[in-house]
Amino acid sequence: MTLKKVKTLLDEEVLARNNTGEISLEKPDPLLIASQYNDESIALICALFAYGNARLIVKFLQSLDFSLLEASDETIKKTLHSHYYRFQNAQDVSTLFIALKRVKNLDSIENIFYEGYKKEENILEGLWGFIETLKSVTHHKSRGYDFLVGSVPKKSSGMGTYKRYMMYLRWMVREDALDMGLWTKIDKKDLILPLDTHTFKVSQRLGLLKRKTYDMKAAQEVTVRLKKFDSTDPIKYDFALYRLGQEKLA
Repeated sequence: MTLKKVKTLLDEEVLARNNTGEISLEKPDPLLIASQYNDESIALICALFAYGNARLIVKFLQSLDFSLLEASDETIKKTLHSHYYRFQNAQDVSTLFIALKRVKNLDSIENIFYEGYKKEENILEGLWGFIETLKSVTHHKSRGYDFLVGSVPKKSSGMGTYKRYMMYLRWMVREDALDMGLWTKIDKKDLILPLDTHTFKVSQRLGLLKRKTYDMKAAQEVTVRLKKFDSTDPIKYDFALYRLGQEKLA
């Protein structure tokens, strides 16, 4: 398929998918829960737990009481004492709530991201600054918690896709029938594709990606290619690519 035909296919998919019917209990997605609240902290919780089976993700998120973000540390720990999800035990879950509550007392998540981003309009620099802040407000360390919130890579080679954070940024920065557009300080042209296994394989099949390794360099390569389709909003194609892969349409 030529790139011109790929662009036509993706443009059609973007139009077809850009409606609230694309996320429902029948088509579960963590954005379904996040969009009910329009809150950057709640949305981040939804994004960070967005790994594994979509139905189980949504079920877990529905079990959470997000008003705990305003509660005392002890109330958070007591209320979430039996909540766990895959790699995260109850302490990991409660620590995330406590950490985000403390971050909110420092500044907004958007402003913390923006501090690193604004120097060179670099999304990853913004992310590193935020991860460092998030990890600095608690002393909890575990494999489950580190997997959940991520870490700043020691070197750029072999860096993971940070898919859940890239997806969160899409939700926050873009605004359409799906994405919430709660932030105003970061330009959507600087977003990086939230590359997961579906979009990775579909991008390869459509000729958008030559790299065979599933990593940040692959995410950046696809993003550069998508900028040829829309230089101001390349990540508008993310949800279409995801559904094409999930539904085995490409």
